[in-house]
Order: sequence, then structure tokens, then C-alpha cells
Amino acid sequence: MDAPAASLQILLSVEEMYAADAATIAQGVPGTQLMEAAGTAVAGEIRLHWSRRPTLMVCGPGNNGGDGFVAARLLAEAGWPVRVALLGSRERLAGDAALAAARWQGPVEAVESAALGDARLVVDAVFGAGLARPFEGPACRLLREAEGRALPIVAIDVPSGVDGNSGEVRGYAAHATRTVTFVRKKPGHMLLPGRERCGAIRVAEIGTPAAVADNLPLRTWENHPNLWRDRLPRPTTEGHKYTRGYATVVSGGAATTGAARLAAEAALRCGAGLVGIACPPDALAIIAASTAAVMTNVVASTADLAAILDDRRRTGVLLGPGNGLGGRTRDNVLAVLSLDKPTVLDADALTVFAEEPTRLFRAIRGPTLMTPHEGEFARLFPELRGSKLERARMAARRSGATVLLKGPDTVVAAPDGRAVINGNAPPWLATAGAGDVLAGCALGLMTAGLPPFEAAAAAAWFHCRTALDLGRSITSESLSKFININIL
Repeated sequence: MDAPAASLQILLSVEEMYAADAATIAQGVPGTQLMEAAGTAVAGEIRLHWSRRPTLMVCGPGNNGGDGFVAARLLAEAGWPVRVALLGSRERLAGDAALAAARWQGPVEAVESAALGDARLVVDAVFGAGLARPFEGPACRLLREAEGRALPIVAIDVPSGVDGNSGEVRGYAAHATRTVTFVRKKPGHMLLPGRERCGAIRVAEIGTPAAVADNLPLRTWENHPNLWRDRLPRPTTEGHKYTRGYATVVSGGAATTGAARLAAEAALRCGAGLVGIACPPDALAIIAASTAAVMTNVVASTADLAAILDDRRRTGVLLGPGNGLGGRTRDNVLAVLSLDKPTVLDADALTVFAEEPTRLFRAIRGPTLMTPHEGEFARLFPELRGSKLERARMAARRSGATVLLKGPDTVVAAPDGRAVINGNAPPWLATAGAGDVLAGCALGLMTAGLPPFEAAAAAAWFHCRTALDLGRSITSESLSKFININIL
């Protein structure tokens, strides 16, 4: 990945954000200046989206609360009627938060006795992304009441109760209308269920030098074309169909050819110069009659499949969609992996190894992408625990393959620790056959020369972008017909 182009897509873990703050202060930027800038950004966001109205600022005892005190002061100076409720006592505030509170000239109510009153806007400045225990108590009750009244809520950093690393909701977290975070997003802004609690997210710069974030040992990004656009396959006038790659999709029998056909069309549209479907004899007539641009090969055995893949021009293979859970599928996967060709494993090609996943992992030698949904993932990695991001990373490291863990917050993780979180999936993408199209798109990109990690990230983004463009009435057939990598 190109670091400058990818800079804005960086996701900083809570620990990395702490390190960035510390490095910024070490370079001579006072913490009070960072807090002033953060509170200024919050106040500015509020004034941009709402007219003047009674506002309740609910502040916690740490730096998140300090940001809230700054925002309250600036709103009051602009003529807003602002009340401040503090969790804990003002006397116990320390450091930059105490200094910010000292500049607030209005009264401070105890959260324990505070009421919403006539508030028409509530600011959640209680806890930030590093909260490691359930959010409960009087501040939680106050925000719960605000949400119950359907009052707009602005969250500072993350809605209190959202884990900034995992997106987990610890106890309770109100659904914010808007969230203002700083420097870069956190993984918890992208992962569910935290993402749904954040509302619209604004990332505000607060004076942290760009080099501070860029020089951290970064491993996580929000998926975006900036990360892989320059590596997309581009046809040249000197090229021909074979220079763009020859993809092979392995089909199941006559009753399950739809999955392979969807994947094959997607592979053609996403970079492969040629696509062939390798199918058992009973499926030949169906596939040949329904796919004009896709070639067919009859394979009655694993030996037949290995024989056609011996052609060096065949540069990518997809196994799994509609293949069945018998021994043939398992033998096909092992045979293909032994060839070291770029390979995508989906659906049945994964589940067939549920009883012996290490056998699959030991066979992975070449560039390989696995595209499980959560159920398939659990069958291969039943012992893995943690956030979706953590589990995908551990699975990639353990298997030696790039892992695309599907869902509304798809995570792509490489064996070297790099990961992206995809955030552009519409809910209507959850439709039968959509996963086959995604696997085919990744196959087309890998066949044309992209490494598995970049191919998976690009495929996930294009897949979702196409669904957004087509709208709620999409089917997997329309998805495969209209997926288009030339929109960039």
C-alpha cells in the first residue's frame, strides 16, 4: 500500500491513539492545546448542524469530559444556553481536564441529580474509546433517557460504552446522531455493533502532526480505493486476453451450477481475460447453454481437474460455490493448492475441512484467499475468540491465507497482520448468491495479477458499491452483470 495515499484511511487502535497523543506532546504540543482543539471541533460540529438550543453537556472525569468542558464554554460564548453535568466531583478532576473545567464559568451539576429538563440536545462527553468496563450508573441512565426521548445526541470520540478497538457495546451505548472523533477513526467506529451507535462520524484534526500517525507501526485501515486503486489491472494496447489472466471456476453438479455461473461472470467483469468453468458431465449442457462468454471443461475426477490446470495460462482458480461436501471437493482443493496458483476458497471448499482444518492449512503454499461467512469461519476456527478484527487476523496468521470474513462489516486480514474493515455495505446486499459474486470478483482480480489481500479489499469495495448503485431490488444476477471495476 502507498502510505501517503492511504493516510486518511488509517484506523488507530486505542493504544495507538494514546501513543500518537504522547508523541505529539513530546514534540512540544501541550495537551491543553490538543484538548482545546478537540472541544473547538465539537462545538463547531454542533453549530454547523443545529440551531441555538438548550444543550446538556454530560461530562466524565477524564479527558473526554475535558473536551466537553471546552465545547460547553465555546457554545456558551456563542450565546447557547448550556448546562454541564459532571460524573464525579469537580475537585477530583486532574491534569488537562481540570484546567479545561476551570475555564468554564457556569455552574456544574452532579450527574447523579441532573435532569434533562428542557434540553433539546445532549452531548455525551462521558467516556472515550478506551472504556474497558460496562457503562452503567447515573450518566448511563441520563443518556438512556435522552435516547428514549429521541433527543439528538452528539458523542465525543465514541458513544460512551462502545469499545474503540472491537466495536463491542459494553453494557449500554446510546445511538448518537453524530460522533466527533480526532486524528483518525478507531476500529470500533467501523465494526458492529459500535458503528451503528456512532451515527455520522466526523474526524477532526486537532494539531497532531501527520507524521505521528503515519510513523506508527500501522496495521489497520478503512477499506477505500486509495489503498489499492493504483494496483488495479489496466488493459494495455500491447496486451491480449491471456495477459489479463485465465480464471477457472470449479462447478458442482447440474442442480448447483448457479453459484459457479455467478462467480464466472463476476470474474470476467473484474479483470480476467478468460474464464472457464470446470464442471462434471451432468452440468455441461446447463452451463454451456447459459454462459456465452465462459468456456466449459468437463472434469469427471480430480485427475481431470489437475490436468486442465496444468496449462500454465490458467492463472487463478475458485473452488467451493455449489461444489458439495463430499470427498471430491476435498480432493479437488488439495490438488489445486499443490499447484501454487492463485486460489480462492469459498463455501463448500471451506466447510468440507471442518473436521480437519489443519489439513487444509498445511496444504496452503501459494497465494490463497479464503472467503468465509461467520458460520464457515467458526467451523474452521472454533477456538478463536475476540473481536471480528482480531479473529480474522489470527485466522490469517494460522492458516497462511488471506481471510475475507464476510458480513456488513467485512474484515480482510493478511497473514502479515495487515487488515482492512469494509464500511460501504448496504443491508440489501444480504441476498442469495451475493457471496458467489464476491468470490468471483476476487478471483478475477487475483487472476489479473493482484495479490490476495489487495484483491480481496478491492472486491469487497466494488461488490458493495455496485449494490449501493443498483438499489434495494438487486439480485445476485444483477450484481454479477453490473459489477464494474472501471468506475474508478
